[in-house]
Amino acid sequence: MQELSDEEILEQILTKNPRYHRDAYFFLRDALIYTRKMLDREKKPAKPIKRAATQEQHVSGQELLDGIRQMALETYGPMAQTVLEEWGIRSCADFGRIVFIMVENGMLKKTEKDSMADFENAYDFHDAFRKPFLPRAGKSETARESDVAKA
Repeated sequence: MQELSDEEILEQILTKNPRYHRDAYFFLRDALIYTRKMLDREKKPAKPIKRAATQEQHVSGQELLDGIRQMALETYGPMAQTVLEEWGIRSCADFGRIVFIMVENGMLKKTEKDSMADFENAYDFHDAFRKPFLPRAGKSETARESDVAKA
């Protein structure tokens, strides 16, 4: 019997559970690779995700969420939260649900220590994805004080 490709598995997932956009799954896969590289755990060229989860390459939920945040900011900048919401992702728990959907369907592997709790309430989306692009209060106040002093 021939093994299904990640694309075929993803089609089955989306048919059964269309909650998240297909791009969310690809983003998560890419964020996992990004996180492994960031943590220097990507020893070999990337293999298909379902075959790449060795112990030395394992990434915890918290590490993955940090990698997701960094990659989303680098890739989408101030639009990161908007893009994620378009894909149905509104919290860290959504990333956890996607991970476990991928695990259940053989696209990812997990250890006994991995759980959904790793993804719950890790960070606030506004603080993680919008706040880095908001003007800092200190700069605005300093500029205003400078303008007042000149007047």
